[in-house]
Amino acid sequence: MNPCNINSRMRSPFRILQLLLVVFPMIFAPLSGADALTLGEGLEIVTEHGRDVRISRAEEAVVSEGVSLARSPLLPQVDLYADQTWLRYRPEAIFGLFEPVPISEKDFLSYGFRVNQLVYDAGASRALLRASRFGLEEKRLDTMRVRNLIALNFTYAYIDLLETERLLTVARNEVRRFEAHLKDTRAMYDEGLITKNDLLQAEVMLSDARQRLLTTENLRAMRASRINSLLVRPLNDEVVAEEISVKPYTELSLETAWEKAVRLRPELKAIQARIKAKREEIKAIRARFYPDLYISGGYDYQENRYMVYEGNWSLVAGIRVNLSSGGATRARLRQAAAELERLSIAEEKLRDTVMLEVKKAYLQLRSSGRKVAVTEEAVARARENLRLQRLRYIEGLGTATDVTDAVTLMSMAETNYWSAVYNRKKAEAGLLHAMGEDIVAAYGVTIR
Repeated sequence: MNPCNINSRMRSPFRILQLLLVVFPMIFAPLSGADALTLGEGLEIVTEHGRDVRISRAEEAVVSEGVSLARSPLLPQVDLYADQTWLRYRPEAIFGLFEPVPISEKDFLSYGFRVNQLVYDAGASRALLRASRFGLEEKRLDTMRVRNLIALNFTYAYIDLLETERLLTVARNEVRRFEAHLKDTRAMYDEGLITKNDLLQAEVMLSDARQRLLTTENLRAMRASRINSLLVRPLNDEVVAEEISVKPYTELSLETAWEKAVRLRPELKAIQARIKAKREEIKAIRARFYPDLYISGGYDYQENRYMVYEGNWSLVAGIRVNLSSGGATRARLRQAAAELERLSIAEEKLRDTVMLEVKKAYLQLRSSGRKVAVTEEAVARARENLRLQRLRYIEGLGTATDVTDAVTLMSMAETNYWSAVYNRKKAEAGLLHAMGEDIVAAYGVTIR
């Protein structure tokens, strides 16, 4: 038998095994990997299914039913009744010298219905209805505030995760640079060009860089868990965040930013709606000093063979006037007036607070943009410095400390640069929120 054939037959199972080892990971890798998450996808999830948004929408539904309650006094009130009565004695009446005359059955059935309609209450019910509608408007604006705040928090968390990914790259690069330095140092030590102290120093610096890498990996895991928490997903799910491809428009003057904030901030519009509701409430309280007009009608039936008409229709028109409530109405009126004054002052304070928030966010965005340019130059200089110090060290013109300082300086420059880049992105989102802009729409997401 040909030895070549024997060897080929023996190698064929190994080739099949190698093929399987290559193909199987390619087939099952997508099953274990995580899909990439974009900022837009995350914003859509948290603003539609986030816990805080769902809580606010549930509260909005409660307030919405309050509008129906406030409307009910303006609609007819219909009551249906049925009674069965059992008496010990049959009702009788005495007419002079005659024998007692029965006037009702001893046991009898009564039934009927009544319709009551308020005709006039000096506008109290309509004022309370308008107040409840303003309350619903306030709650809807509060839901908008919660939704935008959740979007801001998620954007911050997403940007933090992106920044951590960059810092991981910086930490890995630092480890590789110290490994390269250690390799050069060990080679020079073996040749007797340097002392063991330089070798020990390189080993310590490498160990320290590896510890920083572990710390950054832990930070990345925590920030990924934060994303999962906001997305209402298991905390240990893998998160792969894509870079933000949309740059929201923030190139505007401070005066324009202030004008937008006054016009768009839901907090300001919400307190204005609350003030309108309080004014309507005052109108309703004042209406208590005037009479109410009502009508009532219905049908009443009572089993009574002693009556000519056992069933009868009725219509009643009436007036109600509260002559005294022990001072409660005037006290409520003074209380509501004081509350209205408090809300007016609170609106002025909130307006100033919003203006300060806008200015702070505006200045942070402008300064963060300048920091990006400065740190980018620093990275280029640190990279050139590291290259020169390594050459000097290899040629015996520099010290090991010069190289380790250059590596540390390079890592610090890269860290500062990426921090500046992502701080600018956070400042953009912060200015959008301060102005009251819809953050979800600003990043190009359309909620269906």
